[in-house]
Amino acid sequence: MAVLKLSTPGVYVQEISTLPSSVAEVETAIPAFIGYTEKADYLKAGDLIWIPTKIASLSEYTLYFGNPQAETDDSIAINVTDDGNGNYGVTATPDASKQSKYNLAYAIQHYFDNGGGSCYIVSVGGYAAAPGTIAKADLTKGLSFVKDVDEVTLLVIPEAQVSDDYATVVGQMIAQAATLKDRFALIDPHTVTLKDQINPQGKIDSDVQEIRDAAAGGVEYTRYAAAYYPNLTTAYGRNFKFDDLKIDIYTYTGSGTSPALQGKKMSEIGNGSALYGKIKTEIGKLRVVLPPSAAIAGLYARVDNNKGVWKAPANESLFSVGGPTVPISDAQQANLNIDPNTGKSINAIRTYPGMGTLVWGARTLNGNDNEWRYISVRRFFNMVEESVKKSSQWAVFEPNTLDTWIKISNSRSNVPTPVAN
Repeated sequence: MAVLKLSTPGVYVQEISTLPSSVAEVETAIPAFIGYTEKADYLKAGDLIWIPTKIASLSEYTLYFGNPQAETDDSIAINVTDDGNGNYGVTATPDASKQSKYNLAYAIQHYFDNGGGSCYIVSVGGYAAAPGTIAKADLTKGLSFVKDVDEVTLLVIPEAQVSDDYATVVGQMIAQAATLKDRFALIDPHTVTLKDQINPQGKIDSDVQEIRDAAAGGVEYTRYAAAYYPNLTTAYGRNFKFDDLKIDIYTYTGSGTSPALQGKKMSEIGNGSALYGKIKTEIGKLRVVLPPSAAIAGLYARVDNNKGVWKAPANESLFSVGGPTVPISDAQQANLNIDPNTGKSINAIRTYPGMGTLVWGARTLNGNDNEWRYISVRRFFNMVEESVKKSSQWAVFEPNTLDTWIKISNSRSNVPTPVAN
């Protein structure tokens, strides 16, 4: 107890605290998203470039950072057949090589749709002409600006998947999380090979090996990250300027003179026509495919809020998802869960009849470690360690006395006690 220095006679009142200090729970699901945006404006154009900016809704993202990049006409081929009796056959075939690679705006929508709350956005620049280049130098520079934002607990870079140096970006995400020990990195696959006639079983093993090769740094690092496979077909349509699209191939099979519709734009065909509506319906069936990290970050936030950070973020549904792009069997998942060569586990996202799309794994990349193999354990200890650290700051320059030690040891926790689920 501090002793008052009394210099004059009188009555003095000294308030003495009899209750111990408390340990308050820190936030556990505040992700930092890093990537390219349409704009980065607050007070003037470009003033948010490289600046970690906290938002709480999709409307805030749109206000400050804009919309997804508009797709160009050459990124899709529209083929129309016409029998002359008003019956149209329409196919719309996208060209992935000419589509925009910038997916952050879609990813943010996916994050909020899956239960996400407040998050930080780091814009690393504006869109180049589609498809554009996702530069490692930009993404890693954006990552360096997040380093000093203490509130961040998750690192998410959806565009790392299509960057010019996937391994470097992934490695630096994991390194930052492991160095600071107050955040967790969510890793997307680099390649997802679809099942087709050439690859009837896909190439799951080689796809996930790319993740394992990129996740360098040893077990002290990989316990601070988790990887998910495969990509997700979402409920979102691509940002086409529909009236600017044109018919690439027009085939007339009816009698009489063929209408001159090949090369016509949708605006020239007319909003009220049956052909216009048919083409718009087909374009609307095309869906954006996203890496899973943004949806997983939203899932983490949802589970943390509803149950607690100690609950494994698995056997939980993903929203605004049509399904994973590659179906995974039990046998295939066994090789993802346990890898005797590297010990790096990959979490599968699978579809079950009547249950939808579920996250069916809850392991860190350090999957062979008996202490840190589970995401819920690693993130729970992140929360406890950070909560205790922040709640003990008052004692840093206190004298090393019995009184100080008693106050520290009697500190009460406001962190909820984990319960069985």
